[in-house]
Amino acid sequence: MAEETAFAMGAKASCVDGLCGEVTRMIFDPATETLTHLVIVPKHLREPGRIVPLNLVDTTVGEIRLRCTLAEFGCLDMAEDTELVDVGTEGIGIGGMTAPAGISVPVQTVVEEIVPWGETDIVRGECVHAVDGEIGKVRGFLVDPGDHRVTHVQLQEGHLWGRKEVAIPASAVTKIENGIWLNLTKKQVEDLPAAEA
Repeated sequence: MAEETAFAMGAKASCVDGLCGEVTRMIFDPATETLTHLVIVPKHLREPGRIVPLNLVDTTVGEIRLRCTLAEFGCLDMAEDTELVDVGTEGIGIGGMTAPAGISVPVQTVVEEIVPWGETDIVRGECVHAVDGEIGKVRGFLVDPGDHRVTHVQLQEGHLWGRKEVAIPASAVTKIENGIWLNLTKKQVEDLPAAEA
């Protein structure tokens, strides 16, 4: 089997003709336990992030390289949907009537992260929970390059034992919902060997 591919949150990503941003989310198919997409947000945050299929991704140490141009990257599906929502006109107008001309109605910007149907995502900085409490933050994942199956969760442990990075076998993950939940105790995670840099 080929060596696993490491995907880290915050990794810089480049297209064939220049830097395109950094990884902020990773999207999985829970049915197949595979990594399917990376969400890459441009460095200048005024531009929307893009959902990048894993078949466009090559990795090098600490960097993600995409097999597309910046123009092609810009045409990929957007990673979020932004909508302006009327938050109501209570207190504006009389008896349920709309606000008079010249008076602005409160509007709120709502941003919804897009995840392909049937899949789930992990956001940069999400917590990893051992059986007996929070153990640290997700740093990234190790993935089999042949079938994109997640083999390990890379964890940067919190302050409890000093900072060390460990690779937790995917078999220890019980669910991915509001973070990653494990069937291991804090002590069992502490006893895992430090991940190789």
